[in-house]
Amino acid sequence: MKKVLIVSAHPEKSSFCSSLKNEARDYFQSKGYEVKVSDLYAMNFNPVGDKTDFKAIANNDFFKYQTEQINASQNNQFVDDLQQEMDKLEWCDILIFNFPLWWFGLPAMLKGWVDRVFAMGFVYGGGKGVYDTGAFKDKTAFVIMTTGGPEQSYTEDGRNGNIDTILFPIHHGMFYFAGMTVLPPFISWGPARLTDEERLNELEKLKDYLDKLEIHKPIYTNR
Repeated sequence: MKKVLIVSAHPEKSSFCSSLKNEARDYFQSKGYEVKVSDLYAMNFNPVGDKTDFKAIANNDFFKYQTEQINASQNNQFVDDLQQEMDKLEWCDILIFNFPLWWFGLPAMLKGWVDRVFAMGFVYGGGKGVYDTGAFKDKTAFVIMTTGGPEQSYTEDGRNGNIDTILFPIHHGMFYFAGMTVLPPFISWGPARLTDEERLNELEKLKDYLDKLEIHKPIYTNR
């Protein structure tokens, strides 16, 4: 049985972005997958990485976050709520980030999840490789997201620039950096401007995307 972790970052549970998260969760459950959801706003997840990540500090004279992450990885010193998220990441076969595009990137809540959970010594470093030698080569990752603007705004000639360039820090700098196979994103373009019928059609498009998960051509892969 494959295991799916959806990490979702939207403050409104009735938003269309949240509907996409729910649709993905229900789809995978209907197919017999085991699914866990980290709904960061509902969890009141703390996105700030600092000394409070650790049960004990190795160097009290000079705080270096990555050094403390390595120490915590080696000595089981992450605080319980953070360790729980790390355990979910290690557990899953498929990782999904679900979010609205804010200021050309991840909402701070989700970026902070990456800062804290993709810890040095756990995801990379401390003897673990990156990219082709990444520790999570057995995992697949992709994005399910919404935008404020229409699709034509996110092309080479669009006002906002190419969406592939915008998502590069996520696809390449987070997922592939950790060694994961990265699939093309599912993007719902400007759902706030769509009719109810059009939004229902977007949910059908998502199900079709998920039906074809095994045949999507990866953006990056080590397999």
